[in-house]
Amino acid sequence: MSTLIVNGVRQEVDVAGDTPLLYVLRNDLELTGPQFGCGLAQCGACSVLVAGKEVRSCVTTVADVAGQEITTLEGLPARWAKQKGITAEDEKHALHPVQQAWIEEQTPQCGFCQNGMMIKATELLESNPHPTVEQIKAAYTTSGVSPNLCRCGTYTAIIEAVQRAAAIMAQGR
Repeated sequence: MSTLIVNGVRQEVDVAGDTPLLYVLRNDLELTGPQFGCGLAQCGACSVLVAGKEVRSCVTTVADVAGQEITTLEGLPARWAKQKGITAEDEKHALHPVQQAWIEEQTPQCGFCQNGMMIKATELLESNPHPTVEQIKAAYTTSGVSPNLCRCGTYTAIIEAVQRAAAIMAQGR
């Protein structure tokens, strides 16, 4: 039995410690944000935040993250609400600024990679609230274990969405 804290909720899961976190998130906890892309931590579709840092859940075991705060795409609104002191009632109707920016910019095409793209954007904006275009590009290409890949090639839209998210976050909405 392992204890995971996923999106602020303590979860007891009865799986082997070497089970990939992605499998537990999708199969046991029914969270569909993280996607199975490559299974080798090379594309970013499976990304989640662990203690505020992006990790690839396809190669991260349950034992590696037991007891740590794990945030999936589904947990981003609650993460933002907690950071901003938004009430639980208001949180029900809120999106994280990154999610809002993705909608406003109409960023995704197929949407498969967008989980990882939004997770990486959240990590970046929490550490650097006003990134330059070069810093955004670096976050997606040279930081972490490997680049975040978009098979549809929406990289320009992703950069624009990160810039919009930064502006939304600066306004505190």
